[in-house]
Formats: sequence, structure tokens, C-alpha cells
Amino acid sequence: MTRRHRSFRWAALAAAFVLAFTLAACSSGSKEGAQEGKSTLDLIQERGKLIAGVKYDTPLMGYKNPKTGEVEGFDVDIAKALAKKILGDENKIELKEVTSSTRIPMLKNGDIDIIVATMTITDERKKEINFSDVYYTAGQSLLVPKGSPIRGIEDLNENTKVAGVKGSTSVKNIREKAPKAQVLEYDNYAEAFAALKSGKVDAMTTDNIILMGYAQQDPNFELVGGLFTKEPYGIGIRKGDEKFTQYVNDFLKELKESGQYAELYRKWFKEEPPAE
Repeated sequence: MTRRHRSFRWAALAAAFVLAFTLAACSSGSKEGAQEGKSTLDLIQERGKLIAGVKYDTPLMGYKNPKTGEVEGFDVDIAKALAKKILGDENKIELKEVTSSTRIPMLKNGDIDIIVATMTITDERKKEINFSDVYYTAGQSLLVPKGSPIRGIEDLNENTKVAGVKGSTSVKNIREKAPKAQVLEYDNYAEAFAALKSGKVDAMTTDNIILMGYAQQDPNFELVGGLFTKEPYGIGIRKGDEKFTQYVNDFLKELKESGQYAELYRKWFKEEPPAE
């Protein structure tokens, strides 16, 4: 091969590499690029569908019913009500499963429009996403087998194994409030509860409303120790999208003023919502 042919071959390879890199970059950034300069509200209206990130493993809030295959719960109904507000039909919604560790990345990547998934509003999370006003206030507690010697957070020691979920505020809180306890992190609540049922851990910790759902599923378990944190839930919205954030806040206000919020609250929690 002559020097001229070699130069031509290397030039062609270089050009092909640059072209491939450019196409890959365009492809990976297409979802993000399509959203530039547009509010999520505009994108939902253009698409004709709201894509909501919800839990599939959290009874009462977001749970895939094994009998029906349907995803149901308070969070799910809030998301459906928002779809009806935006598009006039609560069925114009796609529910995508999220976990505590995947929900923010999925929102930032454009895989979902909103997060309605038992997410506590924190200053740290506010650096990454916007939050709506508080739509539910929970508190962290403990779930144990009935008859357990653990009656509260003060009973957690170096011999105690506690299950928590990756990416949740609960894991951080329990390590601060019971530093001697052994904290085991699981990918989701179903796995954490399975560990508790099998005896791999002595207690499970997260927000009381989540634990309440599991206690209702299996009466062999009970909540103990009361509440040792305050967990205000907000709807997660893409960072900087003030138009959609205001829209969602207005929606939540209307939902409460109309009485629909109280209806949904009674439907799932069998009690009246707390007075504000």
C-alpha cells in the first residue's frame, strides 16, 4: 500500500469515527434536546399522555395488585387526577415503575414527566429537581413481627438488623438515630419486607404509611415506636420548570378545595385527612 493510499484510508476512518460519534451524541441527547425551551406541561399536551413515575411495591400508595395486574394507590390516583386536569381524561396516563434510587435519574433523563412516589421533600433533592407543595405528610417508623422485643428506636443496638431501601431518606435517618444498628439496604420495599418475613432482619424501617400497607397485608407484623421523623411528600418535577410546578400546585389546591382530595384520602387510609 502506498503512502497516499494509507493517508486516504486513515482520513476515511477518521471521518467515519467522527460521523458515528456525532450520530451517537445526537441520539443520546435527542430526548433532552426535544425538551429544551419547553415546559413539561407543553410536552404532555403535545403528546396527549402524562407519563408518571410511581411505586409498584408500596401498598396504599403505589402497588401492582397481583390479582388484577393493576397499579393502584393514593399516589396513583393523584397522578390520574392530574392527567384528567391536563388532558380531560384520567386514562390518558402511562404509569412507569420507579424505586427510591431510580426516580430522580428517570425524571432528569426525560423517561417520566413527574414523580408521584412517596418522595420526601429535602434540601438535598431540591438541588436536583423541583418539588410541588406538600400533598401528604408521613413519618418514619418501625415494622416488626408481633411479639418482637423491639418496641421502639431505643431498642435498636449492635445486634439488631434493620432493613431499609436504597436511595431513601429512611436509611440516612436510621443510621443517625440508631448508629449501632446494622442497616441492610434493599432495592425496593418488597425485598425489604421479604427479608423481614424470612428472619434475615429484625425490623424494617420507612415511612409509617408504607409500613401500614404491609401490616395490613400480613397481620403477623405491627408498627412500633411511633414516629421519629416528619416526611413531607411532594410531586417531583424537572429542575427549573416553574410553569409546570405552578400548574401542579394550582392543581393540588383545586383538588383539596373541591373535596376530591378528602375522598381519595378516605378511600385509601380509611380516615379523614388531617386539618391543615
